[in-house]
Amino acid sequence: MKNCYTLTLFLFLTISLIFNLQAQDKKALDDKVLPDSVLVQQCIQNLFDGMRAADSVQVRACFRDDVRMASSFTTRTGKAILDFGSLPDFLEAVVEPRDIVWDERIDEIYIRIDDNMAQVWTEYEFFLGERFSHCGVNAFQLIKQEGIWKIFNLTDTRRREGCRSD
Repeated sequence: MKNCYTLTLFLFLTISLIFNLQAQDKKALDDKVLPDSVLVQQCIQNLFDGMRAADSVQVRACFRDDVRMASSFTTRTGKAILDFGSLPDFLEAVVEPRDIVWDERIDEIYIRIDDNMAQVWTEYEFFLGERFSHCGVNAFQLIKQEGIWKIFNLTDTRRREGCRSD
């Protein structure tokens, strides 16, 4: 009988110790500053989450006021085009009433950081609702100012062939 009490006490103390260590580990993680690579990726993810939600405030928060935006594509006649856009036009398009969700699905995120500048390259596929529209890559440049990462340059490519969803 004494062995049963000893075993029960041992198990109780072991479980208590495990829960205490887990709580300490969680507190230590909460107290740590997230690495810049995580913060940069969160910035990019917030942009696409905001697009899906048609939330211009969330999308706007990802960009500097002076962001430069461009798209590179080839016309059906084979002409290479570099088309420049503006943040106000992009935000207007994001919140334009529509019945379908803009769903840009990113994959293969490559992040490079030096000091307060980051370069992010992502492959993507763009869907209008469940219908595939186009694919390409996004090339983001971000700057960290006052502890916050913001996009200051965004260039994407757009094509309909050579995509995973073909």
